[in-house]
Amino acid sequence: MDNELLLFDRIEVIKKTVEKYGQENFCLSFSGGKDSTVLHYLIDLAIPDNRIPRVFINTGIEYQLIVDFVKKLSKTDDRFITIYPRKKIIPLLEEVGYPFKSKEHSQLVGMYQENGHSNTTLRYVNPPKGRERFGCPKCLKYQFEKTMDFKISKKCCDELKKKPFNKYQDQYKKPYKLTGERKDEGGLRSIHGDCLQIDKNGNLKKFKPLNPMNDEWINWLVENKNIKLCDLYYEPYNFKRTGCCGCPYNIHIQNDLEMMKELLPCEYFKANHIWKPVYEEYKRIGYRIKKEI
Repeated sequence: MDNELLLFDRIEVIKKTVEKYGQENFCLSFSGGKDSTVLHYLIDLAIPDNRIPRVFINTGIEYQLIVDFVKKLSKTDDRFITIYPRKKIIPLLEEVGYPFKSKEHSQLVGMYQENGHSNTTLRYVNPPKGRERFGCPKCLKYQFEKTMDFKISKKCCDELKKKPFNKYQDQYKKPYKLTGERKDEGGLRSIHGDCLQIDKNGNLKKFKPLNPMNDEWINWLVENKNIKLCDLYYEPYNFKRTGCCGCPYNIHIQNDLEMMKELLPCEYFKANHIWKPVYEEYKRIGYRIKKEI
């Protein structure tokens, strides 16, 4: 389909959905990254003069250029709101556990560390024939055989992002969340095929207008509609995606750390300080970080 037709389709989807559920009930989860910036732009095309809040969570592990980008937008647009989690990152990680490899892997290792093996963890460690690619990598199976020196879990995302955002929604009576998530990003998001995420009671939980759109279309829209992104997406940084600074879930973490050491030394120091136990384990087993940086 023609890119302009796809644009018209996305505008109509946003317009009709927001009209159906009420503009006053929505807020946008704004990360400062490319997809949420594109969605911010599309919402304004679909609903001129809308008052939907753009809610940014400053977790303390954002890239400074992302924080600066949001501050700049906030100066001329009062719909941009910054909120903060209640807990500091390092004490939180020590309490709930560190991310390792992926959210799914971290969740399952956390389950094992708390309660030992279950059918779910055993199926992940020894997947049935035909589903081996969904199982635990061979080099990480040791994490289900002995206790690590530090906790592993996926809870940091919940504590730093989901809970503060949910609190904001409850406080300001904004039950519906717009997000820039796309299944093209891979991981667990790749199995979320619908734009509308409905809970078990049939209520709208999350609205993801960009979910079916691929990278090529997003890049076309940014270029052709002159959408200004955070500086991280331009020379000399050339980020493809942003996210939490130095997050261990990043499969390209070694390349990013090498770039940060050269161009973003403060972020490089911060990442190594926050994620030190995970980075050291990655280096020890030669996984993702395979050499000293």
